[in-house]
Amino acid sequence: MRFSLITTLLPLLALTADLTTATGPTKKQLANRSKKFSIGIVLYPGFEPLDVIGPFEIMQSLSAYYPMTISFIASKTGPISSRAPPHVMVPGQPPVDLSHLIAIDLYATHTFTTAPPLDILLIPGGMGGMVLVENNDTSIEQFITSRYNQLEYLLSVCTGSMSLARAGVLKRKRATTNKSFWPWVMQFGGKVKWVPTARWTQDGKIWTSSGVAAGMDMTYAFLSHVYGTEQLNSIMNAIEYAPHTDPSWDPFSVVWNVPGANQGGPIESCVKPAGL
Repeated sequence: MRFSLITTLLPLLALTADLTTATGPTKKQLANRSKKFSIGIVLYPGFEPLDVIGPFEIMQSLSAYYPMTISFIASKTGPISSRAPPHVMVPGQPPVDLSHLIAIDLYATHTFTTAPPLDILLIPGGMGGMVLVENNDTSIEQFITSRYNQLEYLLSVCTGSMSLARAGVLKRKRATTNKSFWPWVMQFGGKVKWVPTARWTQDGKIWTSSGVAAGMDMTYAFLSHVYGTEQLNSIMNAIEYAPHTDPSWDPFSVVWNVPGANQGGPIESCVKPAGL
């Protein structure tokens, strides 16, 4: 059904491709359009569903135009639940059992040892990150470190930036994270240039986003950087998502009273359909 929707929309998307970019695509973007990017998305028990599915939705639709492959990577292959195992949520309190929550399973196609060469790696956030820290599980950080030099781009959504910080790749780099979990993530961020009001950041090949839905905003900006917007804007309008396009402003930094946030910023941020 999903395939039928995409193929049905292809002729319409081609007719409505974005024509607003005055300078047109760069040489690098033109070259990227014919390169088959190998994308990896890490999974772990308790990943945040939209951190994964939001960016994937945009990537899947764009793969109708530009070649790419996808690998879902975890400590083991098979179904990985978005429900976090029992864990301590408040220091000094007993572990919280979340077995009453509904959840979705996504299938890990590769392990950290069998994953193919990657060009792009995305690390999602989620409550399961607390479990990894509690259990001193550094498998994701070890994977990031082992692949970092070969990656063209490293992305994190939400508290996924915690894993980047723990891996040491954010030292002296600008980054952001989920604003409601700001204090928790900060404990892992030695020498990181945390940006409290950012919706997303880019520093070299590293992109980090604020919480959950902000991953879709970052993905739009990231894919615009890689490919240009000719097909991408049409895709965003086809899925009827109006991306937040100001990386420097996240109104949720005010909602969650993040230290250093611009308290005078507009809470009602203006978003509009892509390309308009």
